[in-house]
Amino acid sequence: MSCGQTLIDYGLRSFGIGERLLPKTDITFCEQFVLIGSGMLWNIYFAVCALALGFIFATVLALGKASSHPWAQKSAGGFIFFFRGTPLFIQFFFAYELFVQLPRNGFEFAFLGTDITVETRWLTKAWAGALVVLWLNTSAYTAQIFYGALRAVPAGDIEAAKAYGMTGAQRFRRIIWPNMLRLSWASYTNEAIFLFHATTLVFFSAFPAWRQQGDALYYASYFAEQTFNPFIPYPIVAFWFVLGTLVIIGLFGLVNARLNRHLPSAPKIRYRPRLIR
Repeated sequence: MSCGQTLIDYGLRSFGIGERLLPKTDITFCEQFVLIGSGMLWNIYFAVCALALGFIFATVLALGKASSHPWAQKSAGGFIFFFRGTPLFIQFFFAYELFVQLPRNGFEFAFLGTDITVETRWLTKAWAGALVVLWLNTSAYTAQIFYGALRAVPAGDIEAAKAYGMTGAQRFRRIIWPNMLRLSWASYTNEAIFLFHATTLVFFSAFPAWRQQGDALYYASYFAEQTFNPFIPYPIVAFWFVLGTLVIIGLFGLVNARLNRHLPSAPKIRYRPRLIR
């Protein structure tokens, strides 16, 4: 089988598209590379969705912790402390045990004369339950980063906005929020990288892969067991994660350049040798 045919057969196998049976004999490097890359799609799914949801929730948590209302401070602070103070793997374990206890048929309740059923059976699957854990975990860490940035916003900028006659919503949208992002973006980039790497823990958690559609480590573990050689599949996993990390750094770097576009760029160093005195 050529490498191109392998890509067609197994490129989207982790999403249930293509060949169902995994190779068991005469496993080639191309098959390992393609299938592990296919599994990386789930790691990307976990990272992108958790970051997107966590960014919004973290902003709310940071504002709550910085609020003058005691209930908002304690609620946001307690949430952040819990998820930052406990290991992510333990959070996976307790979340799975909690989701298993929920009714398989979901919850039914009436709203405005309409019967509504909230599905809960999918929460025991990795694509849903593990995503919830990663979302809450990154929200806590990101909220602490945003909170520190909120505290570092120059007071003079806020006072100037008040003197200009801006409302509270206008001050937040045009002064506080952009400054918060600008001050926290470098640390937030690190959190995005850490979360991307943390998606590997989904394989070791109690959440099962749905229909054997696993992540990168799922396929790497399979190939290590079949070939009795872990020194090929696991370096392939490392390669894919390095590649993904470079993409994150590049994308977040573009956003950082956009946020700081008003600042003067550093002067370029030019080497001009003096050949004649």
